[in-house]
Amino acid sequence: MSGTSEGPAPAADLIRPAVTESKSGASPRADFPGSERSGFPDSGKSRRSEPSGESPERTPSGESNGPYDPVESGKSRRPGASSEPVEFSLSAELIGHVGSRKPGPVSEPVEFSLSGGSSEPGASADPVEPGESLAPLDSPEAGRYGSAFSAAPLAMAVVDRDGLVVSANDSFGALLGKPGAALTGMVAAELMDLKSDARTWDAYREVLGGRQAKLSCTRRVKHPDGHVLWVQVSAAPLAAEEHGVLLSLTDISARRELQARLRHLEMHDPVTRLPNRTLFFERLSAALEAESYEQGGTGRIGLCYLDLDGFKAVNDTLGHRVGDRLLAAVAERLTRCADEAGYARASSPLVARLGGDEFALLVEDSTGTDQLADLAESVLKALQAPFDLSGQRLSLSASIGVVERHASGTTATGLMQAADTTLYWAKADGKSRWTLFDPERNAHRMTRQALASTLRPAIERGEFTLEYQPLVGMETGRLRGVEALVRWNHPQFGMLTPNRFIGLAEEDGSIVQLGRWVLVTACRQARRWQLDHPDEAPIFVSVNVAVRQVWDSDLVADVAETLAETGLAPHLLQLELTESAVMGSAGRPLQALQALSDMGVHIAIDDFGTGYSNLAYLSRLPVSVLKLDGSFVRGFQYEGEGVAPNPADEVIVEAMIQLAHRLGLSVTAECVETSAQATRLRRIGCDTGQGWLYSRPVTPDRISELLGTKACNQAS
Repeated sequence: MSGTSEGPAPAADLIRPAVTESKSGASPRADFPGSERSGFPDSGKSRRSEPSGESPERTPSGESNGPYDPVESGKSRRPGASSEPVEFSLSAELIGHVGSRKPGPVSEPVEFSLSGGSSEPGASADPVEPGESLAPLDSPEAGRYGSAFSAAPLAMAVVDRDGLVVSANDSFGALLGKPGAALTGMVAAELMDLKSDARTWDAYREVLGGRQAKLSCTRRVKHPDGHVLWVQVSAAPLAAEEHGVLLSLTDISARRELQARLRHLEMHDPVTRLPNRTLFFERLSAALEAESYEQGGTGRIGLCYLDLDGFKAVNDTLGHRVGDRLLAAVAERLTRCADEAGYARASSPLVARLGGDEFALLVEDSTGTDQLADLAESVLKALQAPFDLSGQRLSLSASIGVVERHASGTTATGLMQAADTTLYWAKADGKSRWTLFDPERNAHRMTRQALASTLRPAIERGEFTLEYQPLVGMETGRLRGVEALVRWNHPQFGMLTPNRFIGLAEEDGSIVQLGRWVLVTACRQARRWQLDHPDEAPIFVSVNVAVRQVWDSDLVADVAETLAETGLAPHLLQLELTESAVMGSAGRPLQALQALSDMGVHIAIDDFGTGYSNLAYLSRLPVSVLKLDGSFVRGFQYEGEGVAPNPADEVIVEAMIQLAHRLGLSVTAECVETSAQATRLRRIGCDTGQGWLYSRPVTPDRISELLGTKACNQAS
């Protein structure tokens, strides 16, 4: 055996067999050292072997005291079947591991002999049954080995095949709060709580039965003085003839405590000390697992998703240090709200910081939307009180999205998406409020998102079409022009009106491409009507233009190119812009409108009277037509027979018409639906009318039929 150690040897490998020729001729015996099997006497002198570095001791027959090798001996030796005694050598690894000396070269190997049995060659040793006491050793080496076992800092115990402690050293006893000798005869599994875990208990029994090589597990042990220990348990069988198992315990409480502290740091936000996003989703996923709600509770889950209003301004003006202190103060108030909400309940809501100024309150086993609504309301009230941060008084509000539903069938991703959507609604509705998730509203949002994602490809696929609504002269009742209204023939949602997709097109910029297509198609159709009805006065076509078309494209060049391509005269084209878009025009938009007016194109202000209504702009903008909003015209309706109309509506409309005429502008009334409205509008001087009284939006063929006829007999 080498005099240097490669490292601490496993506890089960500390005993190694060696074969020497007995000088007394006694045959070997398979007894373990000690008065009981696996017991270790502490008395007796140990015999030193020859110093290290010299040749191994030679027997009279010339054989060396080397490790037992069945290949060299030419036959396999079994205890009790050989005339040669079996000795065990305590290796250098053992001395370095359990003694007070450091691992290193050992000058003298320590051996002890398992003596006894028959002296006749080939005689078998007496069999040793499990639980039977082993005969004591007379050799002095056993004392050296027993002393090493007793003094070893590693907690070790030998257990028989029945699981009873045969011998335990003082380190083992110290971990369990009892003297090592007092543990003899006790059930080892109960000492280390191995039965509490079914898998560990089964594996331990396999080791006791010799059907498994080893076991390693971590157990939680309660010390008699009350504190709790975490120990690493290792179990490995001794040699087959020893019928025992060596247990070793390592106190890993400090390591577990360090791991717990590191996990806490990993799972908590350093600013607010609240659970962070990782821990939040860990808890959320666990709450949505079937076994967590099938065993009891309401089977529901709720979430308040919180975002601070205007927090970015605090960071930008006062700095991130003040912002962090504000976040910590907010966290304290949220925690207080959660504690109050959890009073008299099984548990309080989990408060977590998800990042930035976003927080979440997770309610497991919620009782319904009322519980979540009350929690959200308490949070809003708690945050309304000013925050005093070192003399700086700050006021803050929050927007909260509230979701409450059955846990079954819900995923963490789906719940967070719903909460995020609802939070967006709360901000869009005016902030400083909570909003409850609405499935119908969410379905509309999903539809809107689906439309936005397919809008541009739909233009390229030609899914859009135009319908035209007549503009009728109030005096003559004859068709004077049409307004082009775009429709989307969606393959999934059917025919969609402009209010379903124009806003989306303006948001993503596709309104430029769509508006160009509408302009070209409408001008081409107006020119075709002119060619198909040469005997009739040509009608103009009115096209709606979004303000983004003026900013993001060269509208003047597009109009000029379209008129040249289609051959339509400029005065037969009218471009409609909303009042809010035109009244704020300056710079490039104003120059574009002026260039179009100089070209001969008419400019109309749509929905006049509902926006800024800045009359000063009318004298500076190149406007030729005002289109009165339908809300004024609807006031002209009789609510019932014998009920007079509101005179104020008529006064306002009449004043706007007179003002427009004084400025040289013509006036079109929208939403004309009854003959009584038409009569009153005609009496106060309105030039043209548009509405269902004359016609709904129709196809180009229907417009061809209306040419040369009165659009509506009731208006005549």
